[in-house]
Amino acid sequence: MTHKQNRNNLYNSIKGLIEDAKLKVVRNVNTIMVLTYSEVGRIIVEDEQYGQYRADYAKQVLLQLSKRLTKEFGKGYSLTNLEYIRKFYKVFYSRIPQSVVGKLNTLFR
Repeated sequence: MTHKQNRNNLYNSIKGLIEDAKLKVVRNVNTIMVLTYSEVGRIIVEDEQYGQYRADYAKQVLLQLSKRLTKEFGKGYSLTNLEYIRKFYKVFYSRIPQSVVGKLNTLFR
């Protein structure tokens, strides 16, 4: 094997490793975001249920929450997004396998 082929093999090995790592990071970040949004939705739903808020009052609570989260963390926490997150939780939480719920509880508690 020539010196040039050795360098190409070295480069390709390292390139493959970096590309695999990047894919794993993206997958893990996506998983964490889904779990985070599910947990945010749970907290919102529980707050609404325990407070037994009327619809218009609940919207005001979410609007204030949206303003505070947006100020602290930037985009992504609009009233509409918080409503979507709440709906996501209501629709999908019962469909998430218990093994994932266990991971969720480990991450957030």
